[in-house]
Amino acid sequence: MSDSSIEFLEAALLALQLPADTSARITIQGSGELTSAFSVSDFAAGAIAAAGAAVGQLFKVHSDRAPEVVVDRRLASLWFGMSIQPVGWTLPAAWDTVAGDYPTRDGWIRLHTNAPHHKAAALRVLQCADDRSAVAEAVAGWSAEELETAIVGEQGCAAAMRTCDEWKAHPQGKAVASEPLIALSSVTAAFKSSAWQPEVPSPLAGLKVLDLTRVLAGPVATRFLAGYGADVLRIDPPEWDEPALVAEVTLGKRCARLDLRTPQGCEIFEQLLSKADVLIHGYRPSALDELGYTEAARRAINPGLIDVSLDAYGWSGPWSRRRGFDSLMQMSSGIAHGGMLWRQADRPVPLPVQALDQATGYLMAATVVRSVIWRITENRATTATLSLARTAQSLIELPRTASVAEGLTTSSSDFSASLEQTEWGPAKRCKSPILVNDVTLAWRHPASSLGSAEPHW
Repeated sequence: MSDSSIEFLEAALLALQLPADTSARITIQGSGELTSAFSVSDFAAGAIAAAGAAVGQLFKVHSDRAPEVVVDRRLASLWFGMSIQPVGWTLPAAWDTVAGDYPTRDGWIRLHTNAPHHKAAALRVLQCADDRSAVAEAVAGWSAEELETAIVGEQGCAAAMRTCDEWKAHPQGKAVASEPLIALSSVTAAFKSSAWQPEVPSPLAGLKVLDLTRVLAGPVATRFLAGYGADVLRIDPPEWDEPALVAEVTLGKRCARLDLRTPQGCEIFEQLLSKADVLIHGYRPSALDELGYTEAARRAINPGLIDVSLDAYGWSGPWSRRRGFDSLMQMSSGIAHGGMLWRQADRPVPLPVQALDQATGYLMAATVVRSVIWRITENRATTATLSLARTAQSLIELPRTASVAEGLTTSSSDFSASLEQTEWGPAKRCKSPILVNDVTLAWRHPASSLGSAEPHW
């Protein structure tokens, strides 16, 4: 293992409160490099290894065998990008027509407009047509921070490009720096006699995971859990869609829709929540509270619940409720600026993959499995929070092993032998990047569209 992958893995294991000798039984093998100013492939291998380490400890609960975890560095890097390759059909475009980076009069800003209401917010502020050239002309008249503030004030999503030093000095950067990589708390809880117990060789088989997450970290977490057997039910509101990523992240899950603004939707949700073992949610902080589902209310419905939540900008500080995505956090935290300096470019240079989302997703999955162990061994119900901002800090602080390689391209040997029969058509899927006690990730359900299943266990 490289110094960077060891450093990140050990930080994750410490945050997860796993035994100190866990890393001694983890092997990261092979080669593969994502082109970046930052140690992205090390980051990928370390994050997936952390999730595997938690699964290994779960295996150990019901056997005397010391867990053995093997991560393929190349496959880990590929899974941080796109694991699916359609055969005879194509994925929709990843970005809206006006999403992206724009020069302002004093710097750069990124507009995130994939969601229609976020796009509408940006256009209201800019007072221009839904056209990339018109947006560029309008943006050029603003200062980056003023436009960021204005769009966020309209409940849109934007981020001015800052340097790493500027982020460290920013009130939100300071707040995030004081937060743990994974914030964990737990209480003793009473569990029903029929409560779930792990099985071998599918260690999470039958674990009920209620997934209230969207692009991209949360869906990565629940995809990993489904790969080791969990029963994942994803819930989306009636109007939500993320067409470019659905085939990537719904693997192994059932996907239903509920409207929590209606009495019927709330009734069904509460029934699902009462029977769930795990709730993973990625809404903006306070969003569930505003619907009446505070942490206390969730615990009242299900006292033994494992409750894991994610946000973008951290859980303290002035921006703790700000909407955000991986690409915006890269701009805010200095990552895009660091890439620009490294490449000697004249515009922001992001990471080659959405590494903050991906790494946070695997940390969330590890957190769930760690919490399952506490549930089994100590009757503890766990609450955990993570953020893209805190994960970004971990990447920034890693030793830099900048890659000058051309990046990774897939070959036939990277894919599973059988095709995945999705509802859009057949597809190749990358091989499992991890072995835990010789058990690979394997999914019972192919990728499916949002709302394709009924909301029940």
